[in-house]
Amino acid sequence: MQTVLAFTVDGMPELPEVETVVRGLQKVLPGRRIVEVRLGKTDFIEDPATLEAQLPGRLITAVRRYGKFLVVDLDSPDVSSPQPALLVHLGMTGQLTMSTPDTSIAPHTHAFFTLDDGRQLRYRDPRRFGSMQMAVAEGNRSPLGTLGIDPLEASGTEFLAQLRGRRAKIKALLLDQTVLRGMGNIYTDESLWRARIHPQRLAAKLKETDLRRLYGAVQTILKEAIRLRGSSISDYLDCSGQRGEFQLRHRVYDREGHTCVRCKTVIRRVIVAGRSSYFCPHCQSAPRVRKA
Repeated sequence: MQTVLAFTVDGMPELPEVETVVRGLQKVLPGRRIVEVRLGKTDFIEDPATLEAQLPGRLITAVRRYGKFLVVDLDSPDVSSPQPALLVHLGMTGQLTMSTPDTSIAPHTHAFFTLDDGRQLRYRDPRRFGSMQMAVAEGNRSPLGTLGIDPLEASGTEFLAQLRGRRAKIKALLLDQTVLRGMGNIYTDESLWRARIHPQRLAAKLKETDLRRLYGAVQTILKEAIRLRGSSISDYLDCSGQRGEFQLRHRVYDREGHTCVRCKTVIRRVIVAGRSSYFCPHCQSAPRVRKA
């Protein structure tokens, strides 16, 4: 059974989108047994033969999110065996939806998991940037490797401890999955705007009040995005095939040239950690540059 993770953790969907899909699947998958696996294209799957051989007959015990990963926990063959799981990263265009067998098959649907009640969990991915893999934890080690704290679950003290004193740009730290698992470009930009912090400021230069304000902004943005079922940019849909609505609430992300809703200054873009970063130059003061 594969235990080495080969997934990328960058890009869409981000924490709110994965959490939305997980919450939908938690209502229908636990307690169901997988009776058949049918695969189409498999270049996004780590060892597809393992999925086909080991998933049929397995009981789904839980569905959860870990950072940007969707984890489907399965029962063990016996009590002495470690618990296996199906790990899914949706990439840019991956979709997991529940369907009945007579539902027309959408183009680019590459995996079908038939359940004991006759329904199918289908995986569709036009660009096949997602990933799928069977994995099992070894001892106390997670098959997902070392990732940072979950920003939605972290306390204010834990959040500050991860960022305080770091000699790196705050935007880069928020995107670093070994620091905060699940954060991505959209919600990092939106949180920094709400907290009035420029993406290029060094974490070590931020006051504790700045970091506490950022913690509150991150919590607010993520919870609001989950309530609105995420941001439907690219091909993102929830497990019912519905679009999210948080893209209608974006204040800075991808709004270069538009005016800030808070102060009417024109939104600008800068590259931080290789990513486009959108900010308001008035609300989010740039760090001072020391003259030689």
